[in-house]
Amino acid sequence: MSAVVRAKPKFYEASLFMQSFVKALLLVVLSLLMSCRSESDEDTRTVFNYNEMNGVSSLDPAAASNFENIAPVNQLFNGLVQMDDSLNVIPCIATGYSISPDGLRYTFSLRQDIYFHDNPCFENAKGRKVTAGDFVFSFNRLYDSKVSSAGSLLENIDRGERSNYKGFDALNDSTLIICLKTPFSAFVNILTMKYFSVIPLEAIEYYKQDFRRNPVGTGPFVFKSWQEGTKLILLKNQNYFERDTGNVALPYLDAVTVSFIKDRETAFMELLNAKFDMLSGADAFNTNEVLDKEGNLREFYKKKFYLQKETFLKTDYIGIVVDENLPMVQNSPLRLRALRQAINYGFDRDKLVKYLRNNIGKAAHAGFIPPGLKSYDSILVKGYHYQPNKTAELLRDAGYPNGKGLPEITLHTTENYKEQVEFIQSQLAENNIKTQISVEKTTVLRQAVAGCEYLMFKKSWVADYADEENFMSLFYSKNFCPQGVNFFHYRNAEFDSLFEKALIENDSYHKRKLYQRMDQLVVEDAPVITLFYDEVVRLVGHQIKGLRTNPMNLLNLKTVRKSKN
Repeated sequence: MSAVVRAKPKFYEASLFMQSFVKALLLVVLSLLMSCRSESDEDTRTVFNYNEMNGVSSLDPAAASNFENIAPVNQLFNGLVQMDDSLNVIPCIATGYSISPDGLRYTFSLRQDIYFHDNPCFENAKGRKVTAGDFVFSFNRLYDSKVSSAGSLLENIDRGERSNYKGFDALNDSTLIICLKTPFSAFVNILTMKYFSVIPLEAIEYYKQDFRRNPVGTGPFVFKSWQEGTKLILLKNQNYFERDTGNVALPYLDAVTVSFIKDRETAFMELLNAKFDMLSGADAFNTNEVLDKEGNLREFYKKKFYLQKETFLKTDYIGIVVDENLPMVQNSPLRLRALRQAINYGFDRDKLVKYLRNNIGKAAHAGFIPPGLKSYDSILVKGYHYQPNKTAELLRDAGYPNGKGLPEITLHTTENYKEQVEFIQSQLAENNIKTQISVEKTTVLRQAVAGCEYLMFKKSWVADYADEENFMSLFYSKNFCPQGVNFFHYRNAEFDSLFEKALIENDSYHKRKLYQRMDQLVVEDAPVITLFYDEVVRLVGHQIKGLRTNPMNLLNLKTVRKSKN
């Protein structure tokens, strides 16, 4: 029998058409709903966005030598200890530590609930528990000059016979021993530096030299991606160990993104448009446009963001080489202390800070140690104020009455500070001290100062760690450059004796008094002309809460919350 093919009725074809139409419509609606839900989900995520105009060169804590690198490294890694906003050393991965009576042996007890971030370098890509052995590996890695510039911080680690040739030793998984050659009261402060973060051996073996862009740590955020020169993305560490006072897990944010826009006007527009949540540093925006001469936000911008200002452990100064064993000093009037003091009295620091820095910072009327450290005291350590009469008196004492016979002095600086030194030049000229300004490239100035090639130069000193030793070490005679940081070749027997006593002094009161006396000696001998103590400056969007500041200018995002506009 042959098959009979029947024609399908018209209503059947119409029914198929309607079914197809409805399915298509449902797919469109479903797609829109999923898109809306996706957008809604995206909206609920809190992402902190900031700009780093100078870029980031490495995410390896061993290379955390500048603010640009330190900021993201601080989100990714932890160390034994950390510093609170008042510069007190508090526990982190270590629950506590003890020091032997001779001050040479430090014993740290570690938490046993800290895990490295999940990463392909581990078995099954699951982060493992941190042990004391990981700190031994991490710290020993810093000795390699190809890996880190932190080697000088390890000079006091005892790796000799007395410590069984182990400067760092894991007694067991939860106990770390560190041995020193000589007592050093600032040692625990040094351990708060990001250099001393813990990293896993597996990550170094897996990524090798590419660890710099594939970081594996224990911090509040986990590395996601980094398109160098464009954007860095970090995600919330869902297993982070720290909690707030209400026992809520940190961090609150879901992610952090870092952009690298070099043009500050473009970056500022992104802040105005709420694309960025923060700009940090006086160089990151036009201070004349945004701030008034009192250093406050202009009314127009108060609705857009708020201003954070905080004491910063940074002293700006003019340095003078004073070593009379050097021919260039022997032939210069700057060898005379009276002339160096005359220069210190010969210009107005308050006007410099107010009119050239919009009151960002504080005029340096005390010593070299800045506010924020316990030894700072503008009453006990008496510095210099603008006093033309004192300048004239000291010029006479130096043998140059009214500047007669005084040769022109060359001051080396960089383009960034040209306006400031021109102001100083103008005021000194009014007081019969003539100077010539030589503008150098930053790298040229740095190398020349380290090589003791320039007699007078403009520089600044930023604390590596929060201890007065970090500032006074610039004047210790055993630290002469180029091996050390005594760029002035300053030598004072009393200062050296006090400095050595302070290194082993653990009593905070006596230590403070020692450093105040040292600071006063520096003021009187005047190998430096302190200009101002800087401040941390940030512009922050109103949607950001809980962004704390500290005198180390360390960006800490684990307690930040972001509300939706």
